[in-house]
This record gives sequence, structure tokens and C-alpha cells, in this order.
Amino acid sequence: MIGKIIAGVSGWLVAGPLGALLGVFLGHQFDRGFGNLLFPMSEEERHKISEIFFSTLFSLLGHLAKSDGQISQAEIALTENMMTNLGLSAERKQEAKNFFKTGAAKDFSIQLCVKSFVQVSGRHANLKNQLLSYLISLALADGELHSEEESVLRNVAIDLGFSKSNFDDLIRMIGAQAHFGGGGSTIRDEDKLADAYKSLGVASSSPESVIKKAYRKLVSQNHPDKLIGQGVPDDMIKLATERTQKIQMAYDLIRESRKVK
Repeated sequence: MIGKIIAGVSGWLVAGPLGALLGVFLGHQFDRGFGNLLFPMSEEERHKISEIFFSTLFSLLGHLAKSDGQISQAEIALTENMMTNLGLSAERKQEAKNFFKTGAAKDFSIQLCVKSFVQVSGRHANLKNQLLSYLISLALADGELHSEEESVLRNVAIDLGFSKSNFDDLIRMIGAQAHFGGGGSTIRDEDKLADAYKSLGVASSSPESVIKKAYRKLVSQNHPDKLIGQGVPDDMIKLATERTQKIQMAYDLIRESRKVK
């Protein structure tokens, strides 16, 4: 936001209304990423973000699990299995369990939890997207998104600054991505192709240039080196890598289907 304000005012002073519009555009680009290049993250900041990302994720997972009133044995088993798949050390796994219990407590506040996360990682927009994407992916791990879980996720999305349409798009994309990878599938070919388009957030009628742009954007957002540099915990990178693989499979399916035509 600060980039937009400074550039907009500067543009107005130099070239009037047209200059202001150009300044706001350039300021927006600065806010989106150029600022991170001019002010790279220190190792101290990266560590701080890594820890708040980890604690926020598992606290919110605990709250999600308790959203229907109680945590089932199946949910506990699913969470522990997820921790194992991430390769968490015994110490790290215990930390995750403690945060999970914190999120499941009656006095837990989504607003305060997310506010703390935003205060630490606010200038790195992709971290908000990653946090919400991870939560949605893990909520869908049992193959179903329950109404109580969706309600919690919507509240998290609002507190992170996502619009309703942005949240709905993300739900569709990640839900469709879940149908890729993990071995064989009983989904019909035409349904899987439809899911491939949803996975990239594009329509089946979209031109190749639009599809390629969407694919490249998603791959960039989930690139392991980029995420580590932004402060995503090393423990969490496996989730992003798996998501990238699913995005790649969806893109390959779309390309192959268009060659056939």
C-alpha cells in the first residue's frame, strides 16, 4: 500500500492525473514484489516468519478439527499421519501437537491468531496464500470439506484479506488438484480434464497463452526455494512440492488433450 501512495502522489505532482494513474500502477508492482528485492529478508526475519507460520498452521488445524464440537479419533490419526509424512522430528512433532491443542481450546481466537501471523509476515503476500492453501489442502485430506470446516476457513480467509470470490476460487482449485497424484484414479477422463482446468483456475475455453500464464504463476508461487526464502518452514516445503507436482500433472493433461484435438 505504501508504494501505491508514494508513487501516486509523485506521479500527480509530475504529470497530473495520468501520472498519478501510472504511479499507482508502478507502486502496486512495488508492493507486490519489487519491495522485497530492495529490502531482502534477513535470516532473523526468516526464522521469525518460519516459526509463526508453523504455530499458526497447526493451531488453526486444531481449531478446524474441533469445529464440529469434538475431535474424532479419525481426525487425530489423520493429523498424526500428516506429521509423519512431513518428516517432522520427534521434537517438532510435539511442538505441532501442542499448537494443535491450543487451537482446539475453547478460548482460542482465530482473529488474534491470524492477526499475529499478518503482523509478522504481512509484507510477503504469498505467505498468506500459502497458509490458506495448506489449510484447505489438509482439510480436504479426508476427501470431504465439512460445512463447519468451510465456515472456519472462510473466517480465516477474511482475516487474511481474501475476498469471497478469491476464497471460492481457491477452494475449487485445491479441491480439483486433490484428484491428481497418489496413484490410480477412478475418475472418468472427461471429468479429470475438467478438474485439470479447475486446478489451474482457468476455463476450458481459455487460450493457450492464458493457461500457460496461470500455470507459471502457480508454479512460481509454490517453488520450494522461493518459499524457503520467504520464511515458509522447511517442514512445510513438502506440501508445496506435492502441490506443484499436481499442478504439473494437470497442465500436462490439458496440453496433451489439446494436441489430440
